[in-house]
Amino acid sequence: MDRAEDRRGFDEKPCRLDFSRAYTLRGGDPRMNGQIEFTLNDKPVSIHVDERAFLLDVLRDQCGIRSVKNGCQPHGQCGACTVLVDGRPKLSCSLKASKVAGKRVVTCEGLGEELRRQIAACFVQSGAVQCGYCTPGMVTRGIALLVRNPVPTRKEIAKALRSNLCRCTGYAKIIDAVQLLWKVRLGDVSVPRAELSGAVGTSLPRYRGAETVLGDRPFIDDMSEPEMLFGAVRLADHPRALVKGINIRAALAVEGVERVITFRDVPGERYVGLIQQDWPVFVAQGEETRCMGDVMALVVARDRHTAHQAAELIAIDYDIRDPVTDPNEALKPEAPKIHPSGNLLSTSAVARGDASKALAESAHLVDRVFRTQRVEHMYLEPEASLARPDGRGGLKVYSAGQGMFDDRRQIAAILGWPVERVNVELVSNGGAFGGKEDLSVQGHAALAAHVCGRAVKVVLTREQSFRLHPKRHPMELHYRVGCDADGHLTAVQARIIGDTGAYASVGAKVLERACGHAAGPYKVDNVDVEALAVYTNNPPSGAMRGFGVNQVAFALEGCLDELAEKVGIDGWEMRWRNILRLGDRCTTGQRMDKPFGLSKTLLAVKEVYRSAKYAGIACGMKNVGSGNGTADEGKATLTIEQDESVHIRIGHTEMGQGLFTLCVQEAAQETGLGPETFRVSSDTTDELDCGQTTASRGTVLSGHAVVAAARKLRADLDAGKGLSDLVGNVYRGDYAYAETSPLGAEVPDPVTHLTYGFATQVVILDEQGRLQKVVAAHDVGKVMNPLQLEGQIEGAIHMGLGYALTEELVLAGGHVKSDTVNSLNILRAEHMPEVEVIFVEEPDPDCPYGARGVGEIGLVPTAPAVAEAIRKFEGRRYYRLPMRESAPAGAILDARQKRKGK
Repeated sequence: MDRAEDRRGFDEKPCRLDFSRAYTLRGGDPRMNGQIEFTLNDKPVSIHVDERAFLLDVLRDQCGIRSVKNGCQPHGQCGACTVLVDGRPKLSCSLKASKVAGKRVVTCEGLGEELRRQIAACFVQSGAVQCGYCTPGMVTRGIALLVRNPVPTRKEIAKALRSNLCRCTGYAKIIDAVQLLWKVRLGDVSVPRAELSGAVGTSLPRYRGAETVLGDRPFIDDMSEPEMLFGAVRLADHPRALVKGINIRAALAVEGVERVITFRDVPGERYVGLIQQDWPVFVAQGEETRCMGDVMALVVARDRHTAHQAAELIAIDYDIRDPVTDPNEALKPEAPKIHPSGNLLSTSAVARGDASKALAESAHLVDRVFRTQRVEHMYLEPEASLARPDGRGGLKVYSAGQGMFDDRRQIAAILGWPVERVNVELVSNGGAFGGKEDLSVQGHAALAAHVCGRAVKVVLTREQSFRLHPKRHPMELHYRVGCDADGHLTAVQARIIGDTGAYASVGAKVLERACGHAAGPYKVDNVDVEALAVYTNNPPSGAMRGFGVNQVAFALEGCLDELAEKVGIDGWEMRWRNILRLGDRCTTGQRMDKPFGLSKTLLAVKEVYRSAKYAGIACGMKNVGSGNGTADEGKATLTIEQDESVHIRIGHTEMGQGLFTLCVQEAAQETGLGPETFRVSSDTTDELDCGQTTASRGTVLSGHAVVAAARKLRADLDAGKGLSDLVGNVYRGDYAYAETSPLGAEVPDPVTHLTYGFATQVVILDEQGRLQKVVAAHDVGKVMNPLQLEGQIEGAIHMGLGYALTEELVLAGGHVKSDTVNSLNILRAEHMPEVEVIFVEEPDPDCPYGARGVGEIGLVPTAPAVAEAIRKFEGRRYYRLPMRESAPAGAILDARQKRKGK
């Protein structure tokens, strides 16, 4: 078939359009000094615009288009804003609106209804949507490709998507969706039928998936309220400086500015934090800044652009001081104190047996220092919040965070209110990966709404997001690992220092987790580990997918590979001789007393590892649940509504991982009702406080709670009652696992976590040293939704490969130098190798249906497996991440440089 000739299913125009809505064009602004005319979704538009305005702003702010998203304006590097201009994909956040005069602009809203139905079905049934923030841009780019090339190969699709970034999926399923779409459009296959039974173990389509694909499900920046105001933050200019004065007069003089809010306007607590309240909502005059992400003021104005322009006019008088940016320097007695308590946030330690003696008696010893980098989450949706007075003396706050009850507690503290006056509702966010656990702008939006008496929306720019939210901890890890002559591990001794940046966030817990996983999924009788979390004037470090375990896995697995070479066995055999088995104790001393499938994951990859010339292998384990002496809780309610639907409310967050979909499946499984009966949300209407959506625990904890509530509903249904008889009933489910021990507790049988996830991964390079394939075998306990689960692992591996090879948030003197999306070097679709996922099901009796959480384990073994594959190809070992000088990294980065040079 000649692809250029076969255009079945497509018009000569880019798309068939069905445009039925009328746009309200808001003009009359004196700054709008030019008029342009163009066709938008087959309707003529005549509009006044500022000559500096970008097309994205015109589409969103003046035309009411919501499918185009702002992920990185004005850089045009993430693709979330992609539109079609005369049939060609363009990045609207960097395209001046004046450039489309006389042209034809198409967005997802303007695609014909039949085409929209096909797109939604193909993307949802392929598992190509997770958080969904990038998806409309992917759709637009895919349509442009199919118009030009109706039957593209996978390689051609990946190349076409190179301008569009996805942080969730790993791209494979997006490519699947585009391939399926062209087959549907050409009539080769019919639109796939969804699995609608809802039973656990089936691939029920993602909850609200079709809306999300087309950009119809709103994110916070898509929401508006009557007479809404817009807030813009003014951040610090120096990572460490005494604030002598804050002059807001010039900002207040700007037409359209309603209020400038500073530390003086905070009626309650000015310092917040998840664990330690050491993070100021606003830095006060007379205080030192601690990092470049400190908020100095908030401008509230009638429109977003005015707010940002006025914020730049705020003048701050500083006494600039030398920042403390090296955690080793910060620990010295003479170092300036970043906080009154000093620069050491926490010390975590585990000691079992006599590691020093065992190391001295070992037949083989490896003594190495490893270093890992700071990493930006780069979720596609920047931080956003909208707050409004509720008319009853309180506030309604819309949050994109990971813990709405923690948000409520901190917002109430800022306002000096009881928590009951604050109602926080989760708006499912555009990715988080741990980076939205801390309060970001929710407090600022709430305070502004309270002060102004009107709804206020605050959205960060991408550069502000880089500076403000916590990152993955960079760590220095000194490991000494020994084994006997047969390769059995004798001892692990580790000293770990983590740069936790300016504020505590959850840094103490990250280093606690690193300490508790320092010996990995291996039987080691002698363990001596100490991990320090240290304050610096760098941006904060906190939660990110893996939560400290990725760093120690890179170090430990590297030591195992060196020991294997000394013993004369391969990497697979080294791990087989040392992996944990039933009855063994892990790093913390917890006994593995429940079935788990680590050995099965290792067996699953044995042949592929040994048959490949350049293959690296690594194992991993990752806690499920916070544990370490804290209770893990899940809470849910099922409310029978007037329309006989069942409203599931849970205390955890949907952020693209598919938690809401699993809740529907569990409720359908237990009640026998169809999945269409249920809708799901997270808010503080019901008291369902169960902490952050973290530690891979949402599936387990919310799952238990939903099952418990659903079984109560089922009992009434079995008694002969229908939903019409039960309207208004609320069925509550609660679950708590409170049997864990603090790290290092001197008890005979410590239980530090509810359970763990386990995995083995193999990374294979081709003859040119490029990434060729990743094989990931994971013990998931029970496959709840095969399509979603596979997508979670693929997305984690994408993040793990970037962590291993290319990604880093570069700082200099506390200043962020990686200030654009491209500078982060995140892998694009064309960089991804084939990924094969193998599921091992070893049910955990403490988990619903036996299912373990898998949100983080997917990238724990990835970097060390890459490192060993590189060692085989290049003949040298790497002890620092990212491995940018390696062959596979070079293949990615060199190709990027060549494209930039064209």
